[in-house]
Amino acid sequence: MQPLRTVSAAYLAAGLTCLLAQFLGAAEAGNGWSAVIRPPAPQQVHSRAAPVRKDLTALVPFWTAPFPYHGNIAGTDEPFLNVNEDGRLGHRTPFGRLYWEDETYSDNRVLLHIPKGFDPKKPSVMIVFFHGHGATLTRDVLRRQRVPAQITASGVNAVLVAPQLAFDASDSSVGKFSEPGAFGRFIGEAAQALAELHGDLNTARTFASMPIVIVAYSGGYKAAAWSATRGGLIKRVRGVVLLDALYGDLDKFASWISADRSAFFVSTYLGSTEAKNAKLEQVLADLSVDIDTELESRLEPGSVTIFPGATGSTTKVTHRDLVTRAWTYYPLADLLQRMRGYRR
Repeated sequence: MQPLRTVSAAYLAAGLTCLLAQFLGAAEAGNGWSAVIRPPAPQQVHSRAAPVRKDLTALVPFWTAPFPYHGNIAGTDEPFLNVNEDGRLGHRTPFGRLYWEDETYSDNRVLLHIPKGFDPKKPSVMIVFFHGHGATLTRDVLRRQRVPAQITASGVNAVLVAPQLAFDASDSSVGKFSEPGAFGRFIGEAAQALAELHGDLNTARTFASMPIVIVAYSGGYKAAAWSATRGGLIKRVRGVVLLDALYGDLDKFASWISADRSAFFVSTYLGSTEAKNAKLEQVLADLSVDIDTELESRLEPGSVTIFPGATGSTTKVTHRDLVTRAWTYYPLADLLQRMRGYRR
């Protein structure tokens, strides 16, 4: 993997402001980045660019990132920043933990990755990864969980978009993603940033029309649930993967699964989420949804797979290591390889 690059907001703004007018609508662009961003209608627009010669990885600030956020707690009328001490704003979680905005909810960066060999002329997919508690993009998603490395190793024609949620904190807050359509606006900005990273701005519409697979680890489940059900891109989300992440929002996941049987759903669990997964199985059975309890060789549209994460493993599987070592080494890469039609 090439060294991580940090791209400044000013650098991106210079190249992307004109693209917003061309690709996302002149009216929205004229009102600035805070305006509603509407992704183009899904269509594959082929670039003439050759396959990428090396891994491209960058941290990019986004206006549409989950944080900073000054709205209400997801699903409530209560302000998210519910603590004010001498002008310093913070959020007290339902478990009583206090986190300050300037330390925990101010990082608007997003980890982007385009793997070596990525070909914009071939069918491709966007992987959106939501990290768990106590995580940062560089220390955990990039280095410890090796999510970009798994995208590259999978051989799948995929790109990665991973926003920073609560920074290094035990909090599953989703910030802006609780707002209707916010996930769609985020993906619209991601398309432009990926085109900038790729180096060929003609790929912007390709990125803007890619099918999306949402992957959530641990505490990232809330962001996954809200993005899939209220993000405004229901027809583009072709799969949801939960990696020992079903700690709640069963109603949202069950609703999403039953509403669109053309997308796949995978949930793998260890002890901490086993009971919730069993409950979801019962809910889905009551809705007459068929469930597989073992991974099939291919992730078929409409399939639902709920299975233990330690299946087939010859070593002890822990929650902390699940993203890199579960039923197999590099489990995320293994899941991506089971999707149809996206080989590089």
